[in-house]
Amino acid sequence: EMPASFEPQALAAQAVCARTYTRWKASHGGGHEGADVCTDSSCCQAYITPEQAAENWGTLAEEYSAKIAAAVATTDGMVATYEGAPIQAVFFSSSSGATEDAAAVWGNSLPYLVSVDSPEGDEVPNYHTTVTLTADQVRELVLAAYPESDLSGDPSGWFSDLTLTASGRVAQVKVGGVALSGGAVRNLFGLRSACFQVEYGESGFTFSVTGYGHGVGMSQYGANAMAQAGSTWQEIIAHYYTGVTLQLGE
Repeated sequence: EMPASFEPQALAAQAVCARTYTRWKASHGGGHEGADVCTDSSCCQAYITPEQAAENWGTLAEEYSAKIAAAVATTDGMVATYEGAPIQAVFFSSSSGATEDAAAVWGNSLPYLVSVDSPEGDEVPNYHTTVTLTADQVRELVLAAYPESDLSGDPSGWFSDLTLTASGRVAQVKVGGVALSGGAVRNLFGLRSACFQVEYGESGFTFSVTGYGHGVGMSQYGANAMAQAGSTWQEIIAHYYTGVTLQLGE
């Protein structure tokens, strides 16, 4: 779930997140016959075998395998808890200066998943990206998903009333008069995050996007930036998950 080239303390923080999320998933009934979690990242957590990882890493396989083993051993058994229970330790790739409150993305408020500053920036690959779609492409995608949308007028007026969350991501925007969340727009047009601006010009609609992922919980590139600045894995976890306690799992 995290590049093995990252700092050891960032990898250790990721190990705690992965272990904690597995505990949380198991305690909430994952709905998987004969298993607590699956290897579908859209459902549970991504997974490849050590052999596949070594093939991907090539000449760095021994070094990277040792780094990951150390991250797991360093944090052996440690999970992040809130009021004694494992937290929903969600994470994502990179942020736009701050993480997002869970309530703004999923509608459910959790005291440990609130917006905090995140220190990554232009060192992140593809930190700033653009997606350009013609008016016809936008019309086709929008009407297929939201047939009640009115896209009969000038395309320059299709997007309106854009509002932002406290962290700078799109909270809501009207598309053809239909109010959509920033996350819905992100999914609809294949954007890397809900932190975007949209402009209409000769080539169509251009979405200017910052960061990658849903924005809730630990930013992996932010964790790496913190580690580079000297933060420990404990400090990284405490920063991104407000008010949690680190303890040995049962």
